[in-house]
Amino acid sequence: MTTENLAYKPGLEGVIAAETRRSYVNGQTGTLLIAGYPLADIAARATFEEVVYLLWLDKLPTAVELDNFKKQLAALRPLPAATLTLLRAIADSGVPAMDALRMAAGTLSLGVDETDASALAMALVARFPTIVAAYWRLSHGQEPVAPTTDLGHAANYLYMLKGERPSPAQARAMATYLNTVSDHGLNASTFTARVIVSTQSDLVSAITGAVGALKGPLHGGAPGPALDMVFEIGQAERAEPYLREKLESGHRLMGFGHRVYKVRDPRAEVLGAAAESLYQADGDMALYELAKYVEQTAVALLAEYKPGRNLQTNVEFYTALLLHGLGLETALFTPTFAVGRVGGWLGQCFEEMTNGRLIRPKEAYVGEMNRQWVPLEERQ
Repeated sequence: MTTENLAYKPGLEGVIAAETRRSYVNGQTGTLLIAGYPLADIAARATFEEVVYLLWLDKLPTAVELDNFKKQLAALRPLPAATLTLLRAIADSGVPAMDALRMAAGTLSLGVDETDASALAMALVARFPTIVAAYWRLSHGQEPVAPTTDLGHAANYLYMLKGERPSPAQARAMATYLNTVSDHGLNASTFTARVIVSTQSDLVSAITGAVGALKGPLHGGAPGPALDMVFEIGQAERAEPYLREKLESGHRLMGFGHRVYKVRDPRAEVLGAAAESLYQADGDMALYELAKYVEQTAVALLAEYKPGRNLQTNVEFYTALLLHGLGLETALFTPTFAVGRVGGWLGQCFEEMTNGRLIRPKEAYVGEMNRQWVPLEERQ
């Protein structure tokens, strides 16, 4: 079959390349379903373990199933010795945390039966937060905090980062964040993972590839600058002149607009509510109120300066506010996203593995045809 009559879609825009039961994304209506459940109904209620179970098995667990699942994950949290040795070796190099995660992810099959996809998946989900937390502490001259088995996945991640047990509000906020970003259609990293497993490669290779895709700023995004903007504004009365100056000088307002969503990102809605709850319980409500005011002002000005484009709040804006409220530095934002997304990557991989068909799209050749060989001595 030739490509002459096939339409080229840059970025595969609008091309359906897979079928899934994991998540449904409708950018026109602002709908995001996680295995059929509206994000707003599940993100702030479920534990992260429940959402991973749902993404893998397409059903919510019973109490007994959830207890067993939690215990299996918790038992796998410690890193293989070689992984920890690697993290220690690169901690002084100053590489970003996403690079450390990429390097370490490839070691996570150590000590696990590589023919057992379920065991590999459990190890990947269990150990991603341990990698991120251990590397963060090592790169700041601190010893890693060993994981504990008596905290949930989200709370244990915060515990390993900080060395102290999080409050219930902090644990709930982190769980809500991880749930919110757990899956989001056929994005670049998910597509990467599905392509790799379609070759009948292993899950560790697929997830390592997905981390590499997420590391790119056009996919992983940059939540930090959205909060930097709020800090630069500082006071509500400065919001409008500051934002007008940005827009009039051609700058993009970070945290607004999305390639998929033409309305407010439903993840921003969920994370905004989570941030409000966190700041009310354990944070600076003045910062939350300022961020809320900046958001409202920005949306209004975007409608004025860019009419018809409907640029609304995206996931980055409240990701930055929520994770800052949890005490995370900007460099941890994208690695923490990966801690949440790994469960979704694996759920999508499980789907792809049942297809048994190599993903092999075509490309359109646009080069010259029938060129003639010129001997080296005759070339000009």
